[in-house]
Amino acid sequence: MKPTRRRILQTAVVAPAAAVAAPRTADLTASSPSSLYASLGVKPVINGVGVVTVLGGSIMPPEVIRAMEEASRYFIPLPDLEKKVGARIAELLKAPSAMVTCGAASAITVGTAACLSQGDAAKLRQLPNRDGIRFEVIQQKSHRSGYEHQMELCGAKIVSVQTRKDLENAVNERTGMMFFLNKGERDGEIKSDEFIKFGKERGIPILNDAASDATPKENLWKYTKQGFDLVIFSGGKALRGPQSSGLLLGRKDLIDAAYPAMSPFGGIGRGMKVGKEELCGVLAAVERYLKVDHEAEFRELDARVASIRAELKGIAGVKADRHIPVIANEVPHVTVQWDESARRLTSQQVVEKLMAGDPPIHVQRPGKGELLISVWMMRGSEHQIVGRRLREILSS
Repeated sequence: MKPTRRRILQTAVVAPAAAVAAPRTADLTASSPSSLYASLGVKPVINGVGVVTVLGGSIMPPEVIRAMEEASRYFIPLPDLEKKVGARIAELLKAPSAMVTCGAASAITVGTAACLSQGDAAKLRQLPNRDGIRFEVIQQKSHRSGYEHQMELCGAKIVSVQTRKDLENAVNERTGMMFFLNKGERDGEIKSDEFIKFGKERGIPILNDAASDATPKENLWKYTKQGFDLVIFSGGKALRGPQSSGLLLGRKDLIDAAYPAMSPFGGIGRGMKVGKEELCGVLAAVERYLKVDHEAEFRELDARVASIRAELKGIAGVKADRHIPVIANEVPHVTVQWDESARRLTSQQVVEKLMAGDPPIHVQRPGKGELLISVWMMRGSEHQIVGRRLREILSS
């Protein structure tokens, strides 16, 4: 068949995906060769920390990659796609409304912009100028997370409180929002139900940052049903969508007010661009996540935990336990503890030895003589490598 210009162009569109028979994502590990990363001088690592941005979040499943690849082939009206994807996600997650953001941190910014502007386009355009704006955001001191800058980008002033009396005294005509850090529930004196009730009685919108709390999956609709006006989840963590994606769920009027604060509009979040690929990718991730057999996944994680603990059994003075965080990343982890002075080995030294190996292993170090190991993002036999390396280091 004689090639035509149209046929050549059509082939060029699909050829890159079909020409390279890449290995399945599930078959790859930190030890798998990568010509891309090798050419850049970057070494893949075993992720024993979990779904954290600093290690790239999570690994996108084939369904997500396929959705993003297909989305990349076409031009579409982006605002229309944003609304359609948001509506579909809202339906799936039983929320009044939803939108995709450029990560969970950008959801804080556009959510704050929506609350401070109250749907007033003129007020939104003037941010971070505070003139005529209810710019104060009430936050419990124990809920400070380092992400306050995402609110301050909008001109917000953070008002810290600790007690119920502090909360009552903090409210005035400048109060525009109340901020709740979901993983701080146990630390704060004012619990979520009381915080919500207080805000509702005074007509103050309440934003809940639950970025790392998509496990168990029921959490994806738990907090909107509980009464939070806006709820944030990361798209690139437990959901395993694109790393640069987040979800903002909640009241329709506030989501409608948040859209103009995002790209492609000219609002405070213009630099927080969400492409058509991320929009379709995170939708595919949500659809997949709701179908996953989470009980089977949990059993697999427990088996990895048991494997690491078995490797460390019998090492004098070393204790390895199974641990599930109460809030945030509620999946099986391993805690490893020992007396640093007795073993003449610090947890920092162990971390350094793990990172210096091949492949490098990254874990958390909560304190002296203590490691916290997430097996969630490990693949293949990586958990066995971690167990063996820990045994070698702690036995020496």
